[in-house]
Amino acid sequence: MTVLDSLRPAPGLRVLVTAGGSGIGAAVARAFCDAGARVHVCDIDRSTLDRLAADAPAITSSVADASNPQDVDLVFDDVRGTLGGLDVLVNNAGIAGPTAGIESIDAAQWERTVDVNLNSQFLFARRAVPMLRQSEAGASMLVMSSVAGRLGYAFRTPYAATKWALVGMMKSLAIELGPQGVRVNAILPGTVEGPRMNAVIAARAAAAGVSADAMRGEYVRKTSLRRMVTADDVAAMSLFLCSPAARNVSGQAISVDANLEYL
Repeated sequence: MTVLDSLRPAPGLRVLVTAGGSGIGAAVARAFCDAGARVHVCDIDRSTLDRLAADAPAITSSVADASNPQDVDLVFDDVRGTLGGLDVLVNNAGIAGPTAGIESIDAAQWERTVDVNLNSQFLFARRAVPMLRQSEAGASMLVMSSVAGRLGYAFRTPYAATKWALVGMMKSLAIELGPQGVRVNAILPGTVEGPRMNAVIAARAAAAGVSADAMRGEYVRKTSLRRMVTADDVAAMSLFLCSPAARNVSGQAISVDANLEYL
């Protein structure tokens, strides 16, 4: 088999996607399922899981708050029951956090953003790593960061801080787990089309005192390719990074962002 023959993950790969009910998480879950993987997702919103089940009934799921240690334990109980092990963890859970100047952000907003965006990834990685070490299918972990994990982001300080922290977490785990054959990489999506980005644009526009259309145009102009990306673009990168073609790719923070030049 050549490298070009190995651009898709091996069939039967056992995959867990956090916050997999909608958005990027759902696109990633569907992509792995379509590639022949066995996929389990968790999400805090049962209605999104119900919609995903109607669209992709082969994907199993758990209702869970990714930042709650007890919920995380229950997810792994489900994973053992449905998948019998784990080859890939896609650590995707995250929230936008507040859009405001630093003096207007209260401690509860900061702590909730850190809990969901950073602490949840620790909780899932801690439980997944023993299972990944036992994988015989080329185990890997994907850390979903953001282009805000390589650029400063005015009025989004909690979000950017957590996304930078995730890159450091990924780099450290890649060194720690590499000798056991577990690859760890981060994906840094840019401005991803969808309801969540629409809400971010609206909030940023309000903070800056401009229209939402003007703010959307500003986001597009900041990219070299003059376009936003889609959740499917991120899913395609996820498939590649978990495929045999990427067997020597680890410890990398890879942007999928149409070359977003600044925020």
